[in-house]
Amino acid sequence: MVKVSVVGATGYSGQELVDLLLKHPGTDISFLTARFDKETRYADVYRRFAGRTELYCKKLDVDEVSEGSDLVFLALPHTVSMQVAPQFLERGVKVVDLSADYRLNADVYASHYGIEHGDKKNISSAVYGLPEMNRKNIGGASLVANPGCYPTSVILGLMPIAKMLSELGLTVIVDSKSGASGAGRKSAVELSFTEVDGNFKSYKENAHQHIPEMESILSLAAEGEIKVNFVPHLLPVRRGILSTIYVEHKGLPPEKDLREMFQAAYGNEPFVRLMPEGVMPDIAGAAGTNFCDIGIKVARGMLIIVSVIDNLLKGASGQAVQNMNIMSGLKETDGLI
Repeated sequence: MVKVSVVGATGYSGQELVDLLLKHPGTDISFLTARFDKETRYADVYRRFAGRTELYCKKLDVDEVSEGSDLVFLALPHTVSMQVAPQFLERGVKVVDLSADYRLNADVYASHYGIEHGDKKNISSAVYGLPEMNRKNIGGASLVANPGCYPTSVILGLMPIAKMLSELGLTVIVDSKSGASGAGRKSAVELSFTEVDGNFKSYKENAHQHIPEMESILSLAAEGEIKVNFVPHLLPVRRGILSTIYVEHKGLPPEKDLREMFQAAYGNEPFVRLMPEGVMPDIAGAAGTNFCDIGIKVARGMLIIVSVIDNLLKGASGQAVQNMNIMSGLKETDGLI
C-alpha cells in the first residue's frame, strides 16, 4: 500500500482527493492537514465523510507527515506550494503539486504571477503531469506539477494537431466555460450564489494566468511556437469545463483524416473518450468522472473541437491520483474507474 497525505485537505480539490483516496484499493491516507488551530475530525468539517473516515485534520508538521508518507499531495494556493514542496523532497517524499508553482519555468512564472519563484532548484526538474503526454517521465519523477483545469481541456483538445498548427501558423481561439468550483473555495462576492445563479459572464479576456501554460506545453508538443487566444467564462453550475476551440481549417486535412489523427493519439488512452462523428460532448457526460471527452467537426471553413472535463477531477484531483498511480507503479486507472 502507498502511504499518502493531503496537505490542504479542506479546499474543493482537497475534498475530492480524500474522497478518491478513501476508495482507492492501493493507498492508505496517513495525514490530512489544513490551517486549523486545533485537530478537528475531518468528518466534522465535512459531513459527507461521516462513517467513512475517523482521520483528524490538523496543522502541517512536515517532519511528522514525511515520516508517515511515501507521497504527499499539495492542494495549496499558488505561491504557497513552492515554500512547502522542497521540505518534503529533501526528506525523500514524492510530491504531486496541484498549484501552478511548478508548471512553468522560473522566468515565465515570475512574469505572470508577479513574484520571483522561491524554489528554482526543483522547478527545473519538475515533470508536467499530463499522462497523455508525459507518462514515461511521470513514472520516474519525484515532483509532478499537476496541470491546470483549463489547460488540461485545451491541451488535450489540440495536442494531436499541435505540430500542424505551428507549421501552418494558424490562429487558435478558445472559448471556455467553467463551473463555479473552478475558482476554489474562497469568500468572494462575485462567486456567491446570488451573483452566479442565473448569470453567465466572461472574465480575464485574453489575460488569464493559464495562457502561458497552454502555450508553453503546446509549443513543446509542436516543437514550434503556438499562440492561444483564450476567453474563460463562469457558468452557473457547480462543476465542469467545456472548451470550444476554433481553428481556421486552411491547410489542415479533411475531417475524416483529422478524426483518424485523434484516434491514433488517444485510442489507447484510458481517460480520453472521442465522440462519434456528428456528436459533441457535454458537461453532464463528463462531470463526476476523470475522462476528457472530445468531439471534432469541420464546418464553414473552421475546425471546431469541443473538449470537456470535470474541473475537480481530470482538471485537478482525479488527474493527481492518476499521476500518483503512475509514480507509484500502480495501475493507472486504480481508484478512478
